[in-house]
Amino acid sequence: MAPERQGAAAPDVSQRRGEYAPSGLPDFLEGRSCRLDLRRPLIMGILNVTPDSFFAGSRAASVEDACARALCMQEEGADLVDLGGESTRPGAPLIGEQEELDRVLPVIEALAGKLHIPISVDTNKSTVARAAIGAGAEFINDISGFDFDPDMARTVVQCGAGAFLMHTRGRPEQMQADTRYRDLFAEVCSYLQKALARAEAAGIPRSRLAVDPGIGFGKDLGGNLEILNRLHELHALGAPVLLGTSRKAFIGRITGQSDPAERLNGTLATVALGVASGVQIFRVHDVRPAREAALTAWAVVHRQLP
Repeated sequence: MAPERQGAAAPDVSQRRGEYAPSGLPDFLEGRSCRLDLRRPLIMGILNVTPDSFFAGSRAASVEDACARALCMQEEGADLVDLGGESTRPGAPLIGEQEELDRVLPVIEALAGKLHIPISVDTNKSTVARAAIGAGAEFINDISGFDFDPDMARTVVQCGAGAFLMHTRGRPEQMQADTRYRDLFAEVCSYLQKALARAEAAGIPRSRLAVDPGIGFGKDLGGNLEILNRLHELHALGAPVLLGTSRKAFIGRITGQSDPAERLNGTLATVALGVASGVQIFRVHDVRPAREAALTAWAVVHRQLP
């Protein structure tokens, strides 16, 4: 699409991308049977079938409610939906495999033939991952970067799915107990590099992998801000970057909003800043506002319409 502004020579978009991301980064991310185009910002809608996720507005109370929400996200322009059956908020208790399966599988099955965008399942259990992929999920979103369950990488490669690998320090019930680091950003990068190596050693192609620095997972306010300030450096890992800041507590600390329901404006600021840093995928509760913020920021950065 040609730039709207005339006069000066149009910027070289590929060169401009290089300011934020090395030219070797892929333009696509592959799932089990899909391929996501990363040449514009993508929006991952959050769908929780849990009773205790930190933002009450994201919780679906039934299979019917979850399906309606997923279809609404699709209508609002989501590029994929991330379905979670176990809360990973700080302090959240663990649940059993069967309970998690009972929450997510009926939703995936009910959406078959109705939802035309990919489903990612937010789980760190290989048994849940295998069943979810078998039911139709395209990606696994593992908050541990394949660290909690030694069978997860093998399961993902056997099922042919894609994966999002996140940094965390410990499980949700303990991850905020110690947020001190000698060098936070170096540790995040090292953890994600090891996660990528673990995945590739199992046989998962790099074309199916993306990384997430884990905002709010084992980090304090200063740590979250440092990561957001240095997002562009994550591209050195050579994988697409997923960013999940939506309505999180650090935004409330900045804006003085203790209620997650009041943190949309701060979330949109982080989305725009993420686009300017070359982030390709945004995990959000509010699809339409985030999509519009991301596309507007992308147009400013590239000086043309998406």
